[in-house]
Amino acid sequence: MGTLIQLEQVTKVYGRGHAAVNALDRIDLTIERGEFVAVMGHSGSGKSTCMNILGCLDTPSSGTYRFGGVDVGALSRDQRALLRRHYLGFVFQGFNLLNRTSAIENVELPLIYRGIPIRRRREQAAAALAAVGLSGWEQHTPGELSGGQQQRVAIARAIVTDPDVLLADEPTGNLDTARSREIMSLITRFNQERGLTVIMVTHEADMAAYARRRVDFLDGRIVTAAEGPGAMAKGPQKAPTT
Repeated sequence: MGTLIQLEQVTKVYGRGHAAVNALDRIDLTIERGEFVAVMGHSGSGKSTCMNILGCLDTPSSGTYRFGGVDVGALSRDQRALLRRHYLGFVFQGFNLLNRTSAIENVELPLIYRGIPIRRRREQAAAALAAVGLSGWEQHTPGELSGGQQQRVAIARAIVTDPDVLLADEPTGNLDTARSREIMSLITRFNQERGLTVIMVTHEADMAAYARRRVDFLDGRIVTAAEGPGAMAKGPQKAPTT
């Protein structure tokens, strides 16, 4: 499949002098195309800082981050924004939907930033909603949808640009057990059928079990990086291109 993401001796320091805190301390991490990786750790362990760096929302204090062989640290701020726009999809615990905007309009947002014509983006958004099981719900606003349906809209918005990587930050944190399993099954299907690389932060071990590999953080360091139960459910994959 080939390496998609590589962190080498990445350190992130917040503050200065006696107030300096090492949020990440010389971590090494390699993620292959098509992997499903669960990232776990207590609050303050460094997992969220790592996700922010992987998502080009923050930069390391030292060390190297390569995406598709490209040194992200050598990119300008605008180039990192383009990388996010074209290769990364984001799903958050709080859904982050526009409350007065219909489901299909929420899904269209990344396509608007790309300058896609309205008819084409409407077709792509409808297809993405269909892929998450929400055909017929296109004109409903978030307030008219359940929590599970809102997260499906958020996933549709994340995949509508056909990204290489889905970065999911506690995607089931606001959902009950049944809805959480539905969302995890959906994410797993995209990973297996589309070859979508998934990196998911979670504090729930039963959700992490869907992943093929689990990475545990403690005090800014990676303490374990082991194959997870999800590795038993590997399906056909398509290698995304960068």
